[in-house]
Amino acid sequence: MSCGFFVTFEGLDGSGKSTQLRKLAQWLEAQGKQVTLTRQPGGTRIGDRIRALLLDSKTENLAARTELGLMFSDRAQAIAEVIEPALERGDVVLCDRYTDSTEAYQGGGRQLGSEIVLQMHAVMCRDVRPDLTLLLLPDFDRSLDRARNRNARGSRKGRDENRFEREDELFYRRVYEKYREIAAREPLRVVTIEGDDTIETIHQRIVEVVKARLHPA
Repeated sequence: MSCGFFVTFEGLDGSGKSTQLRKLAQWLEAQGKQVTLTRQPGGTRIGDRIRALLLDSKTENLAARTELGLMFSDRAQAIAEVIEPALERGDVVLCDRYTDSTEAYQGGGRQLGSEIVLQMHAVMCRDVRPDLTLLLLPDFDRSLDRARNRNARGSRKGRDENRFEREDELFYRRVYEKYREIAAREPLRVVTIEGDDTIETIHQRIVEVVKARLHPA
């Protein structure tokens, strides 16, 4: 039986979730916790190959259901290879994106709906769920601008993960609203952190949430 603690970070690209994940990892390690960091897609050798295919802007004509299947193939491998072993060791696992991202991007953005995503999660992931999800929802337009600027800088350095950034604003609005829908549906698991506070202010809010979950009164 798992004795670790599984935390996922969610939000649009440019929301600051990856920065906050790293800061939380540093805080947890300072408290003496053993921490495992991972991301999706990616985080395993197979997953990194899937990530390259999914995010490369040269990938064309990928059907929405094919994209969905690849996301869950990556996730199933990550659970088997990284997440479950770490939880069994008693680690705190911090994962940058998980099934909520698939529900938001493929279910919402690609308009496949939530039902197929949740069914795939139950089958492919054996319904392994996070103990806590931190959903970062800063201002929509600022978040999207930051993501596109960051990926443009990455392209100039020879790193191409821009495939999703080619989508229009309506796509990202659907993603954003699906995230809100998930948070409303699962308020005990999903903690939403809204607004454009400083990195340190958001970090402190996250620390307080995590402290309460790790050491309930």
